[in-house]
Amino acid sequence: MNSTAIQDIRGVLIQVEGARLLLPNATIAEVLSYADPEPVADAPHWLLGRIRWRGWQLPLASFSRLSGIAEEAGGLGSKVVVLKALGGDARLPYVALLTKGFPRLVTVSREALVANAGEGDGEGAEALPPCVLMHVLLNDEPALLPDVDAIEGAIREALAA
Repeated sequence: MNSTAIQDIRGVLIQVEGARLLLPNATIAEVLSYADPEPVADAPHWLLGRIRWRGWQLPLASFSRLSGIAEEAGGLGSKVVVLKALGGDARLPYVALLTKGFPRLVTVSREALVANAGEGDGEGAEALPPCVLMHVLLNDEPALLPDVDAIEGAIREALAA
């Protein structure tokens, strides 16, 4: 096995309204068909509600709404990606994100992944939306690296309110 292959990781491209997210494959627990979530009282507009999964009541968030990229609502063709939470909160071991269709498995190599100053009008780097770590290009396709810790933190705050 050559050294380049060792540096490759398996990733997942997830289509959300207005953007594509790139996450390590290891963060995905499962992909589910969308069903209307149970509402959460006084929740922010990006927290769509809770869904039942394997005995858990998972918060379902719209990444596009949370980051201010676009309005997004679940419906026909929508999926839910269950993410393993990284924050170590035993009460919140998983969170769910609304997606458009099935995530796409990809191989991410150093050569294929390039930091991107941002998509926009060419006027240089733009401020990153909330819960976004970086704009990237994967094989010349634009994507966002989401800040999973920030997403979890926003969900914890919303549920505590």
